[in-house]
Amino acid sequence: MSILIAAAVFIGIVLLYLVIIVFFPVLAVDEQAIERSGEPESPPPYRQDVSFMVDGEVINAWLYLPESAARPAPCVVMCHGFGGTKDCLLEKYAQRFVEAGYATLTFDYRHFGDSEGEPRQMYSTLYQLDDLRAAVSYARSCNEINPHKIVLWGTSAAGGYGLAIAAEDAGIAAVITQCAALDHQADNKLYMERDGLGWFLGLLVHAQRDKGRSRFGLAPHTFPIVGQPGTTAMLTAPGAFEGYTMIAQNSNTFRNEVCARLFFAPHGPNLMQAAEKVQCPVLLLGCEHDNLAAPDGYKRIAAILGDKAIVRNYPIGHFDIYDGEYFKTAVSEKLALLKTI
Repeated sequence: MSILIAAAVFIGIVLLYLVIIVFFPVLAVDEQAIERSGEPESPPPYRQDVSFMVDGEVINAWLYLPESAARPAPCVVMCHGFGGTKDCLLEKYAQRFVEAGYATLTFDYRHFGDSEGEPRQMYSTLYQLDDLRAAVSYARSCNEINPHKIVLWGTSAAGGYGLAIAAEDAGIAAVITQCAALDHQADNKLYMERDGLGWFLGLLVHAQRDKGRSRFGLAPHTFPIVGQPGTTAMLTAPGAFEGYTMIAQNSNTFRNEVCARLFFAPHGPNLMQAAEKVQCPVLLLGCEHDNLAAPDGYKRIAAILGDKAIVRNYPIGHFDIYDGEYFKTAVSEKLALLKTI
């Protein structure tokens, strides 16, 4: 009988905890606004506003078509990283590709940027992979694009998306991945060793609140995508806040918040297993001092891919590949791969 009483008391405590967490404003999170000093630039003349559908929701995209290249042109379909939007830095890559004669498609995942999807700022790897599949289908449907020469480009949290799709779609011509999160176990270890158990448990409580509120149709509970070390945010590595500030300088749509339920979201396909099925060339650009995506990830993927892997590693941190000398170097490597497809 005492066991039953103890169990009832325990269940009661858990229920009370959940009621307080879900329904009462007990988990305030400090906003960490990213200051924008830049202004959105005028769109290049070869950029078109386009859209396509996924599960009844509109995905808004930008299609860049080279003016002087032979048609139909090869196409690079680009996937931005965690919480990003298509006006965060991607255009500077698209311009280089278009100048070299390659069409480029960038898009906002559902729930982010200019695309539809409620609640806003809800992150789901599985949804984003579906969005990428739809983007590939859209690109193949365009008369200006060669459907047999689709290249998937991904960075950071989306760095493995191209591998996942190429594993199931033998028609993908090549994959480009940079500073990519490819080994979730290694990434989690990196975060836990740096941020500690307290960071993990804190975000877990926020996730419980958001998940519970979603069950009752209540407004989502969010925390920042990126924050200063020691604060409540998904990414708190040294330099991460400054890196996102650089990436979002000219963005009108980036919001530094994400639904906390992402803590319960599945990671998606096992990329080590997916790599075994990839048949196309894969360019892996790794940052040896990356503190967001463990460098062991791209090395393990390269070993699995064997001669299909083209590996370039740089003595830099996660965000250094987005600007300056290493941006130029990385773009040169990408254009070298594109010439081979």
